[in-house]
Amino acid sequence: MMASLSGGAFDIPLARVGALITGASSGSASVEVRILFELRLPRVLLSAIVGAALAASGVLMQALFRNPLAEPGLVGVSSGAALGAVIAIVLFPAGAMLVGVSAFLGSLLATSLAYVVGSRQPGIAGLLLAGIAINTVAGSLIGLFTYMADDTQLRDLTFWSMGSLAAAQWSTVAWLVPWVLVLLVVAGMQWRMLNALLLGHQEAMHLGYQQETLRRRLIVLTALVVGPLVAVTGGIGFIGLVVPHLVRMLVGANHRVLLPMSMLVGAVFLAAADWWSRVIVAPAELPIGLVTSLVGGPFFFWLLSRKKW
Repeated sequence: MMASLSGGAFDIPLARVGALITGASSGSASVEVRILFELRLPRVLLSAIVGAALAASGVLMQALFRNPLAEPGLVGVSSGAALGAVIAIVLFPAGAMLVGVSAFLGSLLATSLAYVVGSRQPGIAGLLLAGIAINTVAGSLIGLFTYMADDTQLRDLTFWSMGSLAAAQWSTVAWLVPWVLVLLVVAGMQWRMLNALLLGHQEAMHLGYQQETLRRRLIVLTALVVGPLVAVTGGIGFIGLVVPHLVRMLVGANHRVLLPMSMLVGAVFLAAADWWSRVIVAPAELPIGLVTSLVGGPFFFWLLSRKKW
């Protein structure tokens, strides 16, 4: 995170970052102060909270589906948000605020539909199939609206789908960080329930956890956490897949440790990815979704190649 505060199109020596934050530096530091406090610091905070939330959501989904390859997009959160953003960009080109609101509503509607449809089938398979169907329909509609878009709208769609933290401002951080932190605390309190799910849904029911309550609680938490993040940052993939799996390999499957450690590693991972995206092609900037996919894609392929189905 300190490296992310230091590096970019305008380099601030790492040794000066602490002095600037504490106000110990003076003289010609006005430009550095503005860059640090108005651009870099809110961006680093946003990257940390987004990384922690996506990793925690991945842990929840992997426990719900009892599959280490599960991630939040399985229940339609990401595809619903993408569809909402595409509709706003193509039909109502009125600025970033409408895109964010539309993406959030799209994620909630898609997740709610997946839950309603999936609940009609016994077990978790119905939810999985409903999520796959919603992702397929949303992808088709995204393709339709993309076909309708003009050149400017296509550019906006492309950059939104790649993911970015460029929208980080103190006003965004002020409402998003408390919202996500409260939900992450609530998610952390579910560690006993998540451990029970490792035994299977029937075994969890015998331990006193109702399957319908488990499913509803985890889906609602995932939608409320991921929806606003996708609305602000666009598509940032593989954090919810890669980080929980890596942490599980290191600390085991006990969610009392796995969940907070995944949040910590997710925060550091996305902050590091954001720093790398800003320095690798400086003064330009790579979309952060490309950076996470460059890491997550090969890792996902490695998981598939070593797993014996």
